[in-house]
Amino acid sequence: MNSRFLRFSSLVALLALGVPAQGGAVEYSDVNAKASTIRFTYNQMGTRAFGTFKEFVGTLDFDTARPEAAHAHLTIDLTSIDAGSEDANTELLKPAWFDTERYPQATFESTRIKDFGKDRYLITGNLTLRGLTRKVDVPVLLKAEGGVGIFVGELTLKRNDFKIGEGEWADSFVSNEINIQFRMVAPQR
Repeated sequence: MNSRFLRFSSLVALLALGVPAQGGAVEYSDVNAKASTIRFTYNQMGTRAFGTFKEFVGTLDFDTARPEAAHAHLTIDLTSIDAGSEDANTELLKPAWFDTERYPQATFESTRIKDFGKDRYLITGNLTLRGLTRKVDVPVLLKAEGGVGIFVGELTLKRNDFKIGEGEWADSFVSNEINIQFRMVAPQR
């Protein structure tokens, strides 16, 4: 057998098994919101508190062979917040906090992705909350499991940068630093 035939048959075998043939490159698209999570932690009167956002939509176009060309967009329904109590959830929707009547959503749009190797990336983008847009850098680890990509990361935001928790809440009752953790699950294309 000639070597060209062997290379061709090896490629066909790899494609039939669903194994990427080009240097392990894998493409991922869109986010499975039901399998994904967005959580946050903060300090309230010296005690650690936790919360989640239950409703969000994410789109993703990510190729491990060309991460610099990737694009990500996330829209979070701020009214879906669960901060641990009905009172807290109601308060966070008010004008001093998220002001969801005027700004019902937060959005993140990637502008650049840097590959650090070993499935680690830095996603830079614009985060918009309460009509204010700030550039953020988000370190992300990609884990491939069973035909899906799991993008795990976290970042710390300062609520004052977005004028969240103004007025009587501007003091240290609630920490200025809010730690956001996410786990975005995207199917392999």
